Amino acid sequence: QVQLEESGGGLVQVGGSLRLSCAASRNIFSDYNMGWFRQAPGKQREWVASIFSSGALRYGDDFVKGRFTISRDNAKNTVYLQITSLKPEDTAVYFCAAGLYGDFTYWGQGTQVTVSS
Repeated sequence: QVQLEESGGGLVQVGGSLRLSCAASRNIFSDYNMGWFRQAPGKQREWVASIFSSGALRYGDDFVKGRFTISRDNAKNTVYLQITSLKPEDTAVYFCAAGLYGDFTYWGQGTQVTVSS
């Protein structure tokens, strides 16, 4: 079993930056792929970025456009999502997830990001 806890969300102005954190309950990064997702009100959840157990990175659709950076700190069992140049459309609940072989099995409760204009 793996518990994930996100933090770092909040209210930020357009153009600002945030760093979201996802703390895992144990050291899993050598085996598990980690992902960040987001869900805006009234919309489906969408994938933002992943960091694989190998360390490889993948990013989602065009909205990412260099503004999102995923990273991890193995010593802290924590994955990060740095977001810059925030836009109102980035307003969403951001979730992290962990999984093996392409499936994300474990999910956090999410952290709210609200971008005000």
